[in-house]
Amino acid sequence: MTRKAQVTIVALSTLIIYVSLNSLARTIRPASFIWYAEDREEASWIASSRSWFDRKSCRWLSICGAAHFHTAHVPFGQRESVERSETGDAEPWRSFWLGGANQSEWDAEERAKREIPDYVFDYAPLVHLYSGEQFWPGDIAEHLYHTTPMLNYTPVQAQWDHPTLEDLDQLNQWTPRHVYLTSNDNVQTRPAWLEGDKNIPQSAKGRTEQSWADWDGRVDGQIPGDTMEDDAKWFDLGQIERGDDDTQESMQRESSQAQKYLHHELRKRYGGKMIEDPLPNEVGGRSDAPAILLVMDKGHGVVDAFWFFFYSFNLGNTVVNVRFGNHVGDWEHCLVRFHHGQPKALFFSAHTAGEAYRYEAVEKIGQRPVIYSAEGSHAMYATPDVHPYILPWGLLHDVTDRGPLWDPLLNKHAYTYDHANDTLRASTATPTSPTEWFNFRGHWGDKFYPLGDSRQYRFAGQYHYVNGPLGPRFKHLNRRKVCQGSDKATCVIKDWIGEPGRIRKWGSSEPGE
Repeated sequence: MTRKAQVTIVALSTLIIYVSLNSLARTIRPASFIWYAEDREEASWIASSRSWFDRKSCRWLSICGAAHFHTAHVPFGQRESVERSETGDAEPWRSFWLGGANQSEWDAEERAKREIPDYVFDYAPLVHLYSGEQFWPGDIAEHLYHTTPMLNYTPVQAQWDHPTLEDLDQLNQWTPRHVYLTSNDNVQTRPAWLEGDKNIPQSAKGRTEQSWADWDGRVDGQIPGDTMEDDAKWFDLGQIERGDDDTQESMQRESSQAQKYLHHELRKRYGGKMIEDPLPNEVGGRSDAPAILLVMDKGHGVVDAFWFFFYSFNLGNTVVNVRFGNHVGDWEHCLVRFHHGQPKALFFSAHTAGEAYRYEAVEKIGQRPVIYSAEGSHAMYATPDVHPYILPWGLLHDVTDRGPLWDPLLNKHAYTYDHANDTLRASTATPTSPTEWFNFRGHWGDKFYPLGDSRQYRFAGQYHYVNGPLGPRFKHLNRRKVCQGSDKATCVIKDWIGEPGRIRKWGSSEPGE
């Protein structure tokens, strides 16, 4: 028996066992067996199918929409043969960005609240998009132009009455968590606005700088000048604000937990010379899709800079060549935490979680951190590689590489955010940027399609299409630690990148053990 056949048998056996256990659990305790928000509407979702066989198969075997199953194709979907024509201005959504505050009304105190420190821009991350990406960065203004707000599956306003960045928050008058910005097009026809290929970053000089870290060798030891006392000043703001006497002890305890995970791992450094800091327009390419910068001064010398990146479509990953997890709208982010103007750590979002790293550990161009965006899902990673998650044996994985380099500094909308008063302000860097869109509490994409929709299926609890995401205000902006999860959970901040078997030994050109 070939290795390929063995892997296939193991994969299918795993899925069959998973289906059986899933079905048994749903039968015995259906109310408590809710994995995703979509599962809360399971009864009405299953009932949407006209097929008696499909409804029974879904309830008892967790095989839903079997007639809709199809293997993953490259490219995804089927492009329309004739491009949809637009009326009036070729890009009317451009005007959505022209609102914002009246600067003449700002006094000195107000301007101070809108200032963003220069170091936030100095250490702005760069993003390597995947070379074979099918769905590139999107413009949230353009996204609004091509969507219609729906309360569940019912439009709340006419398709031609487009929401804008300045009035999007008015949709909160309905139950906002049930409002979905729904595509006016069938997403499987791959409309141009959904693909975003016009937003592929283009380097001014047609070249990409090599990324480096800021060390001239691999060191298995403490980062010089980095102490537990220093960490205690920025690692957990909750402890600082409570004024705990045992802050140091708590830090040591959490560090010990992290070390169990990091034990015997070489800290990732890199050999090679430093390159001079390139000029902004020589680093990477400009995208027509703007990045969103949101800066929060959290006191005690700590400033968090959130960089948000939007995509109009998230292409789900495949398991045994069947695709799951597509959704319209996709928000990803990177957090850079500063302490007294110095970058200390970064968080890269990936699916429902992500990973945190010391600033010294991640790759850089000059002093700017480098992020790798995964194909389709746009999850953010610290290395170009294959990244397995959730399922064993790499059945479910992301892939990243050194594709087009995106410099968000070249097209951004920058804001400051006061969480205590829930106030978003356009910064002095981009004073005309509208703010109302931030307050929208609904979903930035379609509601997961009914079982009766030919595009939808579910297998082993995983949907082909899921709900569109909520916006940046729901990304735990007021987090005390760097990690996105609960502040009560352990936050592991890695001071290395890569996997154990892939890290090279000191002075060796071959991978170490």
